[in-house]
Amino acid sequence: MNERVLGILQEIRPDVDFQAEEKLIDDGILDSFDIVSIVGDLNDAFSIDISVDELVPENFNTLGAICDLVEKMINE
Repeated sequence: MNERVLGILQEIRPDVDFQAEEKLIDDGILDSFDIVSIVGDLNDAFSIDISVDELVPENFNTLGAICDLVEKMINE
C-alpha cells in the first residue's frame, strides 16, 4: 500500500521527495490545493472517504502519516 500511496503523491507533486520529508504541511511543501487533490485521489484509489475531521497537519506531514490515515480509513 505504501508504494501505491507514494505513486499518487508523486503524480501530484513529482518535485517532492516524499520519502525524505518530515514536515510536508508544517514547512509549506504541500498547500491546500495539493491536499484536496491528494484526498480525492486517495479516496478514489482505496474506495475510502477521508472526512474533514481527518484534514489535520499530523495526518499529512509525512508519507508514513498519510499511509496510516489510509489504513485507518480502510479499516473503519
